[in-house]
Amino acid sequence: MASFINKLLLVFLILPNRCMCHESTLSLLKRHQHSDCPKSRLLDVSPNSPNFKLEVRIPGVTPVMSDSYFCTYVPVPSGQKSYIVDFQPHANMNTAHHMLLFGCSMPATHEDYWDCGIRYGTCLREAEIMYAWARNAPPTKLPPDVAFRVGGNTGINYLVLQVHYGDVSSFRDHHKDCSGVTLQMTFLKQPLIAGIYLLMSNSAVIPPNEEVVNADVACLYTQATIHPFAFRTHTHQLGQVVSGYRVRDGKWTLIGRQSPQLPQAFYHMEKPMDIKYGDTITARCVFTGKGRTTVTRIGRTSKDEMCNLYIMYYMDAKHAKPYMYCLQDGSPELFKHIPPEANIPIPYSSNMLMQGHHADDEKPNDNEIVQQPKREEEVVLDQVPHLEEVVNWPGEKLKLGQVSGVALDSKNNLVIFHRGNHVWDENSFDQKHVYQPQGIGPILYNTILTLDPVSAVALNAVGANIFYLPHGITTDKDDNFWVTDVALHQVYKLGSNGDSLLVLGQAFQPGSDSSHFCKPTDVAVDPVNGHFYVSDGYCNSRIIQFSPEGKFIMQWGEESSPSEVPKPSQFFIPHSLAFVPVLGQLCVADRENGRIQCFVAHSGEFLREIQHPEFGERLFAVSYTSDNGGQLYVVNGEAFVGKGVPVQGFVLNFTTGELLHTFKPTKQKFLMPHDIVAGDDKTIYAGDIEARTVWKFLPAEKAEHRSVKKAGPGIEMHEIDATETLIKAEIEGKIRSPDMPKEHKSKSVLKQSSTAVSPVIITLLLIIPVVMLVGIGVFIHWRKGKMYGDDADSKLESKQSSGGILGRLGGKNSRGLNLGNFFASHRGYSRKGFDRLSTEGSDQEKDDEEGTDSEIEECSAPPLPPTSSSS
Repeated sequence: MASFINKLLLVFLILPNRCMCHESTLSLLKRHQHSDCPKSRLLDVSPNSPNFKLEVRIPGVTPVMSDSYFCTYVPVPSGQKSYIVDFQPHANMNTAHHMLLFGCSMPATHEDYWDCGIRYGTCLREAEIMYAWARNAPPTKLPPDVAFRVGGNTGINYLVLQVHYGDVSSFRDHHKDCSGVTLQMTFLKQPLIAGIYLLMSNSAVIPPNEEVVNADVACLYTQATIHPFAFRTHTHQLGQVVSGYRVRDGKWTLIGRQSPQLPQAFYHMEKPMDIKYGDTITARCVFTGKGRTTVTRIGRTSKDEMCNLYIMYYMDAKHAKPYMYCLQDGSPELFKHIPPEANIPIPYSSNMLMQGHHADDEKPNDNEIVQQPKREEEVVLDQVPHLEEVVNWPGEKLKLGQVSGVALDSKNNLVIFHRGNHVWDENSFDQKHVYQPQGIGPILYNTILTLDPVSAVALNAVGANIFYLPHGITTDKDDNFWVTDVALHQVYKLGSNGDSLLVLGQAFQPGSDSSHFCKPTDVAVDPVNGHFYVSDGYCNSRIIQFSPEGKFIMQWGEESSPSEVPKPSQFFIPHSLAFVPVLGQLCVADRENGRIQCFVAHSGEFLREIQHPEFGERLFAVSYTSDNGGQLYVVNGEAFVGKGVPVQGFVLNFTTGELLHTFKPTKQKFLMPHDIVAGDDKTIYAGDIEARTVWKFLPAEKAEHRSVKKAGPGIEMHEIDATETLIKAEIEGKIRSPDMPKEHKSKSVLKQSSTAVSPVIITLLLIIPVVMLVGIGVFIHWRKGKMYGDDADSKLESKQSSGGILGRLGGKNSRGLNLGNFFASHRGYSRKGFDRLSTEGSDQEKDDEEGTDSEIEECSAPPLPPTSSSS
């Protein structure tokens, strides 16, 4: 009941009635007895024509308070029906914020004009909106045979004009305002009657500095068929875009979409349509709270906000209803499927704001309802590219353990967190979640690898002798690594050089208080204030917020019941976190509930959940990018029992939750994709525990032009050689400590670079000997003619077999040229850079021709035993 009363009160803000207030109208405005304004109520009727004009004008007022509302009225011709076929506005946005024209049986008062914001309303009883104007909107002319019907038995005996004066600074010179509208009318009966359908939000709340806030309205339509032909949007300063749709059988059809900051005219719909009984009419207003320091709500002043979509329609005269409205909030379930375009702001420029009708002395425009302004700079952001796997990446040269986490650093380099030769299986923990094989010690190999995103060359390798069962990883703006270990029940912050900067939790001690974790899964860091969030995880089903120094701030969440539908803020393994910087939101992959939950990060307030049947029962990981206005990337997992949905990746519109695209490997298949990360460059990586690899995906148009493995043998050899330089030297038992001198590391990196021979140099090295050989051959052939005459060929063969220059180049007992042996005969060169494609099983191998230079640590794991299940 209270909700219904609130809605009625809001309607009265738009359609105000008489109220028992006693503030004097004269205290709010200065009345000018001698006005130069055109007279209202003046019928301009031609004796030989059924057509006439009717002026509705504010009769010369000077408001002295901002956000004043003034009204005036005119009677329509009595005794018979008449029809309004055109509206000519006379107003300027510098003076009037907006104008509304109402039809009613009786005005709120019979004064020439009155304060209709505080003292009186507009109509004594029900008021029906017939026309609206704002922001220099141009004239509105109805289509042929369409009109608003008034007079006679319609119940509309008067027209009331309401003008809202938002900012009265333009009245400092005390000029008189004559804003209003000229109505083109006729006594001729019109077959199609026009009406206005208003969708309006009454509950939108816009937090200060909130990047995006949606207000959704939806109602089931239960009247005779209407034919929308024009629409008008209205918000105040914070409105970005307003969109309206008809929903029929699950399909969304656009009614109209426009920026409310452009002239608020009635714009033609691009395509004809109808709305029938059983359809749903919807609207979404997108606001931003940027620049505001306080909460903004729906209200009547210019500092408040409004969310209005006016749909101008026509219907058959015998079913005509001139005014209908919808105030019902749209359900989140319905609006999961709203087209992504509804959240794309429409750019506008100052010259767009000056379009339309600006002053009374301008010649009226005879065009019909205006077409939408061209928006050449508008970028359609909802088009999601098709993702394709980058095959043979990273290649066999990189051997990994179970890949539990992936992340990106500030340069879009890929960061991998893997388990080396450790596995998580059914014997890893007891019933109290205590890790059992502690005696094997930590993983000896570097568990955190930073790779070049194109060549997969290892750029950095740290994390040896620290972790037992790595799980989640993320990076912050300073490229520190934030990781979790489910065996240690700890959270680490490591510098890029592997130094430990912060450790939370007690090693091997599971717990549920503020200083203990139980198998924590992931970390997310707020780039603005440095607060970080831990999903804790397999046992505790909670999210914990910490200060940058690691001080406990708060926590939220509880375990969901397997026998009940999970509620908001309940988790069944919060497995992965994604922080949304622009909104200060934290999204959680609620793994065994197969859904995403998003929260206000600083307070833990639940905002919404995203769930699709395609996810199935398990959703492993989530990642966010600001690309295309905000998108989520997720991966699911196989069902525990029975045949479930396909295991694949998903692209979602962040604002609406709509499923935009799916992707998966082409030649093979996902086994258990455990984590996902998406870059703003549209590159996607998925770490797979069972496949022990990282899958890489690119948009189709980028994949077609990628050069990895397709740029010719020169580049491919360069990649293998450079990668091998790092890999072959990082061996088990010879891992340098993290505090290795930086100068020493620099030399190692320089050595790596020097071994990477460019394709141009290789080509030259191949061509020069051939040219030399050809020259020598020509010279010998010339000499042969001089020395041996006709027997030259046979004699030269004998000469070669006994050790001539070509014989020496050809090698022992060789009749051909072996460039590989030729180059290998030179000191310091090894063929292994060309021949060996993998270092698996060769951790102790060294090149005989080279020294024992092995200063860069091993970044590939040794041969690993087969595993069972993993998490």
